[in-house]
Parts: sequence; C-alpha cells; structure tokens
Amino acid sequence: MPANSAVDEGLNEGPALEVNGAVATITLQRPGFANRIEREDLAAIRSHVARVNALDRVTVLRITATGKNFCSGYNLVSLEEALGGDADDFGVMVDEIENARPVTIAAINGGVYGGATDLCLSCDFRIGVPEAKLQMPALKLGVHLYGSGLERYVSRLGIDAAKRMLLTCEKIDSSTMLQLGFLTSIAPADGLHASVDKLTAVLGAMSPGAMLSVKKHLNRIARGVLSPQDLAADIQRVRDSADSREGLLSWAEARPPVYTGN
Repeated sequence: MPANSAVDEGLNEGPALEVNGAVATITLQRPGFANRIEREDLAAIRSHVARVNALDRVTVLRITATGKNFCSGYNLVSLEEALGGDADDFGVMVDEIENARPVTIAAINGGVYGGATDLCLSCDFRIGVPEAKLQMPALKLGVHLYGSGLERYVSRLGIDAAKRMLLTCEKIDSSTMLQLGFLTSIAPADGLHASVDKLTAVLGAMSPGAMLSVKKHLNRIARGVLSPQDLAADIQRVRDSADSREGLLSWAEARPPVYTGN
C-alpha cells in the first residue's frame, strides 16, 4: 500500500491498479484535489474491477488513497452534471465495487465526502484512522442520491443512521462513524496499512470458494434479492470441492489447511 508520507500532493492521476498474488489494490491518486473522482475515472475503476473479477486467484480487493483524504466524491463540474446522468453513472461504478467477486476493504486514511461515502459503504470492510471524518452534503446542493446508494445506506447502516447522515448532512467524526457502523474498526494513522494487511491475511487464510460465495449471498440478503436456487447451488458446489475436504481433514489433523481454490 502507498506510504502517505511520500506522496506528492501535486499528483493528479487516475486510479491505479496493482495485483500481487491473491491481493489487488486500487489506489486513488489525486491528493491535491482530495482524491476526487473525475468523469474519466468512472470507466477506469470499472475496468479495474472487471480485470480483478477475471483473475480467479484474487480473493481480496483493497481500495486505498494517497495524501490526507480518502476521497471527496465525484467532481460535479457543472449544475447540468449534478442534475443529469453523471451521478447515476457514478452509482453504476459503485454498484460494481459492491458486486465485485473478491472481498473488498476500504482503507480510509482521512476525509470521506459526497459519493465517496457510498463508495466506502460498497466495500465489505472499512478501516479508518482517528482523523477520518465524513459528510454527505447532497441535499444541501439540492441533489438526490441515486437509488442504489439509498439502498446501500439503509442495508449497511439501518434506516435511522441513513436518515441522520442523508437528511441532516451532518459532519461526522471517526468515533461516531464507528458507532454507526460506517467503520468496521479504527486503526492508528501510522498503523492503518498494517491493520489492512492483517485483515487481508485473515481473509487469505479462508477457503476462497466458500468465502466468496458467502460474501455474495450476504450482500444479496441485505438487498432483499437472495435467490434460494443460486444459494443452494453454491452450497453444493462448496461441499463437493477439494477445499472443503481439505478444511475438514486439516481440522481433524490439527494443522493449518492448505487451500488451492478447487
């Protein structure tokens, strides 16, 4: 993961993708602009997610950022974009992160604003630093959040927290973010990367087929779109897998399992 202390605050580049074995990392790298997401970044992030989805060996996708902020959301450079289809395009990009095959982790190194709050909510885990803060100011701007974002707020945080964040546009600090469930955990600023690495290692020790299937169906349950037939098929597929047999055998032999993804 990038070291924030070494970041050039003048850097203004699109999101980068790095793949290292079973771990992929998308890095937002416009620190001089609080890592805002430009129109061209929407396609870039979707392309990165598609590439990761196609790599069977990747089981964890991390989203990180350079500089002092995580992300200031989408760059609405005109009123026409704010009221037109661009926000919906942003929502499609976030939907694809939520539906990504690997387990996703957002490493929240600072401020999270606007649509970036929904981007974080699309991830399975959200680790932040004490300096993290958030605000969703859409209503102050007269902008209506797209439908999938509303659903994510409610499914991830519950209706009361969703109303608090969306209807009041309140600025919220890291301790409240943790209390409301926006953050999974808080790590010291100098320990954020180590905390993300630790969680990555925990996830990497799981049976990939079972883990990725459970992640998929948990999200479907949260959305109210569970397919019992798909769930039953995935459960049977996992039961019939070599990794399932290896997991049970390793438990009986009191040793760490060696999973192959088969």
